[in-house]
Amino acid sequence: MTQPLIAPSLLAADFANLQRDLELINQSSADYLHFDVMDGEFVPNISFGFPILDAVRRHCQKPLDVHLMITQPDRYLEAFAKGGASVIHVHYEACIHLHRTLSHIRELGCQAGVALNPHTPVAGLEDVLEQIDVILIMSVNPGFGGQSFIPHTIQKVTKLKQLLLANQSSALIEIDGGVGLNNAHQLVNAGADILVAGSSVFGADDPLEAIRQLKNSRQPMVA
Repeated sequence: MTQPLIAPSLLAADFANLQRDLELINQSSADYLHFDVMDGEFVPNISFGFPILDAVRRHCQKPLDVHLMITQPDRYLEAFAKGGASVIHVHYEACIHLHRTLSHIRELGCQAGVALNPHTPVAGLEDVLEQIDVILIMSVNPGFGGQSFIPHTIQKVTKLKQLLLANQSSALIEIDGGVGLNNAHQLVNAGADILVAGSSVFGADDPLEAIRQLKNSRQPMVA
């Protein structure tokens, strides 16, 4: 079992010291920077737009993992690709023509990601797996940072891993919401490849050590 990839969430950073926190992530063993975009319509909150993306791109050396929690995401795919996104996640629940949207993301040179809300079953992805590079499982209800992890997520990750194996899909499984050292090993053992961590990184006494520990959170399965 390989180490999970870690994507600290910018939503939990100190915005009065944004450059400092970005430089901290640059120095860390993190693999991505997770960038949440909220429109106040798909979720009951508003977060970052293109000015923040431009500022982040100037200072961040890690690939950007952009999570679009917005309605009609197709309107902005090209802008986020030009803005430096390496991965663009759209929500299954927000896309009328998901296959078309995912194909467009790939045409723009980005990895195509699909995010699922806690109530959305994984089975609905089976017919578009060939277009998906990353599947983002929300382990909290999207819209706010600092929420408690939904325990049923472990079972959902297991089901998704089985679905990917049955369809010979190479898509990665990413988990977002309430991820920390208390549940990271369970998620990795269930099949998670990428862990999004906000408060557990930026709220730690030593964020660099927190990231290192998350990367080493895998543990052998008990027979």
